Amino acid sequence: MSSPSGNRADERLVRIPAGPEMLEGSLGIPDHAQGVVLFAHGSGSSRHSPRNRYVASVILDAGLATLLTDLLTSAEEAVDDRTRHLRFDIPFLAHRLAAATDWLMRDPQTQHLPVGYFGASTGAAAALVAAAEHPDLVGAIVSRGGRPDLAQLVLARVRAPTLLIVGGNDVPVIDLNRLALHQLQVEKELAIVPGATHLFEEPGALEEVARLAAAWFARHLGDNFPIRRQGHGIDDLQDPETRRR
Repeated sequence: MSSPSGNRADERLVRIPAGPEMLEGSLGIPDHAQGVVLFAHGSGSSRHSPRNRYVASVILDAGLATLLTDLLTSAEEAVDDRTRHLRFDIPFLAHRLAAATDWLMRDPQTQHLPVGYFGASTGAAAALVAAAEHPDLVGAIVSRGGRPDLAQLVLARVRAPTLLIVGGNDVPVIDLNRLALHQLQVEKELAIVPGATHLFEEPGALEEVARLAAAWFARHLGDNFPIRRQGHGIDDLQDPETRRR
């Protein structure tokens, strides 16, 4: 697995407010970006993961900005390493993802860009929940080895075109994703990467994931997705009355 070359972008460290906490992230923006993809990492992973960074590099080369952010603080990660509780707290992770989305809507470099979510494992469930809660803000979703069953109650409310990518040898997760595919009521697709296991560590497997994800986001973000409303803060995003208007 080698990083692609082409449309490179400078990366900057950003700090994202999420209630009383501050999350750290890495933002990369290529020239003439057509959208921005926010990564929701899976269980025990981080924005420094070589797998996440490789996929982000391919998406950058496709002309889309990327934001890799840790949804847990370092203190929360230390607790979660012992308890494994927060990584399965999908509403909590979805709220953090909404906070990162709100930050993108306020940042001068990204506030004009449509947003996509790339979620892995439990991060995919958080992405689906956040997208269902804020359908006017999210233009596309890609799940890698995701657990959409953990978002089962909201799948019918998701409005963003959704691509579910699963390894061909990850049989239990294939079954979970097939069930979720039937529940989604939007443009959707299940892509099975032959011979791949859950982490897509086999030769060429992660490259295929990155290729599929970049193509999906390039197709669904940009001119075909309306510019989201500006001026909403995180309190607006979480207010049920706002969502009903």
